[in-house]
Amino acid sequence: MIDRAFRLIPGLALCLLMAAPLRAETAAARAAREAAAQLEAATLRMEQADGARDRVKALSETIHAYEAGLAAMRDGLRGVARRETQLTAQLQSREGEIAELLGVIQTIETSSPPVLMLHPSGPLGAARSAMMLAEVAPGLNARAKALRADLEEVQTLRLLQQAAAGKLEEGLSGIQQARTALSTAIADRTDLPRRFTEDPMRTAVLISSTETLSGFASGLSEIADGAVIESRADISDLRGDLPLPVEGLVLRGYGDRDAAGIARPGLLVAARPRALVTSPTAATIRYRGPLLELGNVVILEPQPDTLFILSGLAEVYGTAGQVIPEGTPVGLMGGQTPQAGAILSLSGEGGGTDRTETLYIEVRMDNSPVDPETWFRTGKGG
Repeated sequence: MIDRAFRLIPGLALCLLMAAPLRAETAAARAAREAAAQLEAATLRMEQADGARDRVKALSETIHAYEAGLAAMRDGLRGVARRETQLTAQLQSREGEIAELLGVIQTIETSSPPVLMLHPSGPLGAARSAMMLAEVAPGLNARAKALRADLEEVQTLRLLQQAAAGKLEEGLSGIQQARTALSTAIADRTDLPRRFTEDPMRTAVLISSTETLSGFASGLSEIADGAVIESRADISDLRGDLPLPVEGLVLRGYGDRDAAGIARPGLLVAARPRALVTSPTAATIRYRGPLLELGNVVILEPQPDTLFILSGLAEVYGTAGQVIPEGTPVGLMGGQTPQAGAILSLSGEGGGTDRTETLYIEVRMDNSPVDPETWFRTGKGG
């Protein structure tokens, strides 16, 4: 009936429907359009990154732009699908009313003008019929306008979802190209200062001889080939205002117990698959690579006797001993980036969360753990 309503509106019915003003664009549709614009802007950033003086920074910003655009598109499509489902259900529940409305309009329209003007009771009957029609017409017109607005909105939302598939494909391809280019740019980078050069043999010995993160952290000075250049960095004025290394939501706080009843002295942050992890401030990379049962780990030293430990990454960037600027990529989360079809399927109800990866963040000062929330902003969305 809904599809039929799109087609069976000729003549007078069409005039009635076209007389209604277009309904203002819904918030869901507007969000989807804005997300598409974000993805287009990210694509432009990707093109500009090739000629950027600092390609690592430019590509990092590009990836963040793609991540934001894809997240916005995903959320926008959820809203679009919910609204389209709601409207469709409403229209289906009104199929009888719609059929009656279309029947009345078509009956009026298909009656020839002479018949409309004549009446068996003569001029007086014709006048009375005209008065009755005048009373019915405003209500008929209002119902037709409401039907037109709902049908137009359903059609617009369907077209938006169809257009989104192509835009998502472009965005997913673009972010993958940006990640590959970023990995290459970081590997080719030679302009970063170094505080020390890592000794692989000493690092291997330290890892094999320690069973805890605390033990490894206390022995970090042993992995250097020679002395570590002293640092005078001081970021104490940034305490409590640092962004999380990855865009995400805190699942467990400092000292909270996990499902196994184990309490850990750090934060567990839920992030999207393949999300970019960056250094929240300028820091020295003290270690990067696999460690104990923590998977891939990056240990950053933003100031003397303070360590930011990030674990759970799938890929890690940089070299131990490098001093990196704020916002420098240090790795990628694991998982698989959903394809366009999967993202579109998530746009409906019941899709579940898309933050399937977790980053563990521990902060140690003077070789003792402290609550990371005294250093990082941990509001909604990171």
